[in-house]
Amino acid sequence: MSAGQERLSIKDTVPEAYAAVLGMERFIHSQGLAPGLIHLVKIRASQLNGCAFCLSMHHHEARQDGEKQSRLDMLSAWREAAFLYTEQEQAALRLTEEVTLIGEHGVSDDVWAAVTATFTQRDIVTLIMAIVTINVWNRLAVTIHQTPDLHDD
Repeated sequence: MSAGQERLSIKDTVPEAYAAVLGMERFIHSQGLAPGLIHLVKIRASQLNGCAFCLSMHHHEARQDGEKQSRLDMLSAWREAAFLYTEQEQAALRLTEEVTLIGEHGVSDDVWAAVTATFTQRDIVTLIMAIVTINVWNRLAVTIHQTPDLHDD
């Protein structure tokens, strides 16, 4: 198998497996969290997981939804450019990093306090679901070498 060649299609091989994760995705988007916040969470987790497919897709979707390119460009260094992100977005990004890298230190009390100070309990559940779902997509795409669609928009 050559580099860049997709190993298999989960959607085509076991559609029920793909549909299960897609159901989680539908739930997340039905709960009222700001689409821009969801984009930032998906992109940040995908950066941490090195998922080219998801990075390409979610950058494209974020730009289509009106996200500023400067915020996308600075996302991997968001702490240094914190002025570009709201307090709520910063709390979500911190939670995204700690959940994505949960084996390193878990989720700290400081991060949890920031999240509970800026989100309702219902929104926290949706946010956690968004983070764990993008991590599922990332792990699937990286494992099967899912080929990114390149968007030059």
